Amino acid sequence: MTDFVLVHGAWHGGWCWRYVADRLTARGHRVFAPTLTGLGERSHLLTADVGLDTHITDIVNVIHWEELSDAVLVGHSYAGYVVSGAAEQIAGSLKAVALVDAFLPTTGSPCAMVDDTTQGLRDAIAAAPKTGAITIPGFPASALGCSGSDADWVDELCTPHPIKTYTDRITVTGGLESVPRKLFIRTAFPTGNLDAAVTQVSGRLGWEVATLACGHDAMVADPDGLTALLETLA
Repeated sequence: MTDFVLVHGAWHGGWCWRYVADRLTARGHRVFAPTLTGLGERSHLLTADVGLDTHITDIVNVIHWEELSDAVLVGHSYAGYVVSGAAEQIAGSLKAVALVDAFLPTTGSPCAMVDDTTQGLRDAIAAAPKTGAITIPGFPASALGCSGSDADWVDELCTPHPIKTYTDRITVTGGLESVPRKLFIRTAFPTGNLDAAVTQVSGRLGWEVATLACGHDAMVADPDGLTALLETLA
């Protein structure tokens, strides 16, 4: 048995891991799929002060209070920043990390998700001081590789994402690199920033790269393929 901690990306919640969590549990693993503050069933906690540090603390606290000591930490998309920040504090409790189409801060340099996102979202963030907005809107599920009833499900449950998590800057010093095994899973979702993340980790000690022929929301679009890759870290 392996403990898996599954961290969702922007606009989503722990609910988006349902298919993968069911598969991992059926194979005898223990799964934690926390929802980050201000999203999903915790959307009532949304304030302008919810930032990247808030989300990093969410995950550090799961590891601490569940007393996990040999876990696999998985981050999707925006959660690459959350996982990287959490690893600065709890790398010793992890045996592996998996990043699914995840954005990565550069080691040693202050980085923010706003630098990795689309121009449309950057414009919305820049306008926020005038509009008073504290969240940014998401993308339709169809653009993330979901279809049919799955797309309807994702569109129904996604919630606006707190802006401060995109503008907060983080400096990582190598916590992620100290985790023994690291897997970057790249989907067919076309974006240069994720290709750059693959280039960033390729050839580094302890890193593996795998691909899935599905859209960005791999946990919904290809739960069988994603589960199989995650199990290689168990």
